[in-house]
Amino acid sequence: MEKDSSSGEKALIEERRKKLEQLRNKGNAYGNSFKPSDNAQKLHKDYGMFTKEELVKENIKNISVAGRIVLKRVMGNASFATLRDASGDIQIYVTKNNVDESVYEDFKTWDLGDIVGVSGSLFKTKTDELTIDVWDLEMITKSLRPMPEKFKGLKDIEARYRQRYLDLMTNNETKQVFIKRTKIIDSMRKKMNECGYLEVETPMMHPLAGGAVARPFVTQHNALGQDLFLRIAPELYLKRLLVGGFDKVFEINRSFRNEGLSTKHNPEFTMMEWYQAYASMQDQMDLTRDIITNAASAAECNDVIEWDGISINLKKFNQSTLTNLVLNHNPDLSESDLKDEKKLVSFLNNKKIKVEEGWGCGRLLLEIFEETVESKLIDPTFVTEYPVEVSPLSRRNEENPDFADRFELFVGGKEFANGFCELNDPDDQASRFEDQVAAKNSGDKEAMDYDQDYITALEHGMPPAVGVGLGVDRLVMLLTNQSSIRDVLLFPQLKS
Repeated sequence: MEKDSSSGEKALIEERRKKLEQLRNKGNAYGNSFKPSDNAQKLHKDYGMFTKEELVKENIKNISVAGRIVLKRVMGNASFATLRDASGDIQIYVTKNNVDESVYEDFKTWDLGDIVGVSGSLFKTKTDELTIDVWDLEMITKSLRPMPEKFKGLKDIEARYRQRYLDLMTNNETKQVFIKRTKIIDSMRKKMNECGYLEVETPMMHPLAGGAVARPFVTQHNALGQDLFLRIAPELYLKRLLVGGFDKVFEINRSFRNEGLSTKHNPEFTMMEWYQAYASMQDQMDLTRDIITNAASAAECNDVIEWDGISINLKKFNQSTLTNLVLNHNPDLSESDLKDEKKLVSFLNNKKIKVEEGWGCGRLLLEIFEETVESKLIDPTFVTEYPVEVSPLSRRNEENPDFADRFELFVGGKEFANGFCELNDPDDQASRFEDQVAAKNSGDKEAMDYDQDYITALEHGMPPAVGVGLGVDRLVMLLTNQSSIRDVLLFPQLKS
C-alpha cells in the first residue's frame, strides 16, 4: 500500500478494510452478477417531467441502476443516497420496510465511494426529485479509500492530472470536456467520410525521423538491433499512399515530439492529417474551415465563443499573406527590407529577439511574424505564402520560388493547422533533404533525415496534391474553453 499523507486518512482506510473483511466472510466482497438495465440520464430524460401523481399512475417498476454512492443520509428506518453512474446522478430511497432488515443494516455502514446495485420503482419526493424506491440492493465493489473532498469535487490541480480517475469521479465538468472531445473527433471523422476520404493507419515507429521539423523520441528494436523513432508526423507515409493510387486519405493519429512540457504542448498529442490529389490550396482551406465549424456545432458552441479570456468569432474566417501581415504590424519595415538579411537581423536584435547563425531571409521573416504578429490573430485567420526556407516539404510557388504554396490557420493567437501544396519533384525534394541533413550535422536536433525510400516513391510519380495537419487537442481546448492542454488529455505527461 502506498504511504498516506495523513493519519486521518490511514485510519479511514483501516476501517474500510475491516468492512471489506466482513464482506469477504459473507462471500460478496466484489460481485459480478448485477446487470443494470437503466442509467441515471435516461431515467431523468424519460420520467423527469412527470408529476408525482403521474408517476404513481404510471407505476414504473423493475428499474435497476448501478453506481457509486456520492451522498448519503441515514435517518433511522429510512435513508436517502445519491448514486453516480457514467451518465449522471440519481437519488435512491432505502427503507427497512422494503428491503431485508439485515441488508438495510449493512447498507447503513456502506461508505461514500462504494459501488452498489439497486432495483426498485420510481417516484418523486416532496421536493419533486426523481427517486428510486429500492426493494433490492447489493454491494458490487467496496471502496477502500475515501473520495476526495467528499461531494465537492477534486480541487487540487496536480492531483486532477495525476489521478484523473478521481477527477472524473467527482468533477462532472471534467467528464463533460472529454465527452465533448469524443463528439468533436466524431464530427471530424464524419466530415472526412462525407467528402470521400479513406481513413488509414500508418506506422508509429519509423526507421527515420521525418514528416516535420521536430526533435524525435528514439527507441530501439531489440530483435532488429536498430534504433527507431516515434512518429513525429505521418506525412511521408500518407503521401506514399498517393503514389500508390489513393487520391483522398486521412488519419487521426498520435504523434510524438521530444520537446518541453507547457500549457500548449504535450510530448504525445493527437492530430488529423489528410491529403487530396488534384486539389487546390483554397479547397483545403475551405475544408479546414468546415471541419472546425462542424466541430463547434458538435460541441454545442455559439458562433462567438470565449477562450482564455478572449472572444472569437467562429463565423469570421480571414485570409492574408505572411508578408502583408508582417508589414501591416511592423510599420518600420518596408517590402525591400524583407529581402535584406542584415536589416532583418538588425530589426530582430533591436527587439531583443534571439537570432541563430545561418538563418536566411525566410527564417528571419518567420521569426518576425511569430514574435510580432501571431499572438494578434484572434479571429480565425489563414496565413499564406511561407518562405521555402522554413517549408522543406512544400511545393514552390511558380510565380515566386522563394515562397511556398503553404498556409497556416491561427485562432486566438495560436496555430491550429498547417497545409500546403505537396512537393512532388523528387530532385527538389532530395535537395531539401540534403539541406536538412546539413542542418542536422551542424547541430540542429529538429532537422529531418534523408529519406531515400520516399525519394524513390516520388520518382515513381506522385500526383499534385494538398495536405493538411490539424491539431485535435488544441481544437478541443478552443471549443471547451480550456487554457491548458492538460485539461483536454485524460492522462497528460507530467514530471515525476
